[in-house]
Amino acid sequence: MPSFDIISEVDTVELKNAVDNSNRELDTRFDFRNVEASFSLNKEVVKISAEAEFQILQMRDILRANLAKRGVDARAMEPKEIVHSGKTFSQDAVFKQGIDTPIAKQIVKLIKESKIKVQASIQGEQVRVTGKKRDDLQAVMALIRNSEELDKPFQFDNFRD
Repeated sequence: MPSFDIISEVDTVELKNAVDNSNRELDTRFDFRNVEASFSLNKEVVKISAEAEFQILQMRDILRANLAKRGVDARAMEPKEIVHSGKTFSQDAVFKQGIDTPIAKQIVKLIKESKIKVQASIQGEQVRVTGKKRDDLQAVMALIRNSEELDKPFQFDNFRD
């Protein structure tokens, strides 16, 4: 019986490359000359630090652009609050791996409401979809890709025929 998995993962190597490229871009930008500003990566958390709040927002846009160049979907980034301590501002951007249970339930509900003849089950941090026809599975993939209420990047893995 054909099946596939819906997953949500960020390529950590490409994330590291995007952070490195963002740091290099900061060195060459005129508006960041003589400014203490940097990106640092710790596991799946990027720490953005600068001397002013508007610079944090600019740096977040630089990071988004470099993520797009490296093929990492920027919707996986979840920016936290901007923290002010001393003369520096900082912000953590968390990149989530896996699908949380509420979002997985939302995916299963969306698939069931679509009346496509497939079964969806939550298995840990992924959703397995099985059906009799390959066309039904491809219809589910299109449904998940085009869904606006699921504002998260999804990949389709382990397609078995």
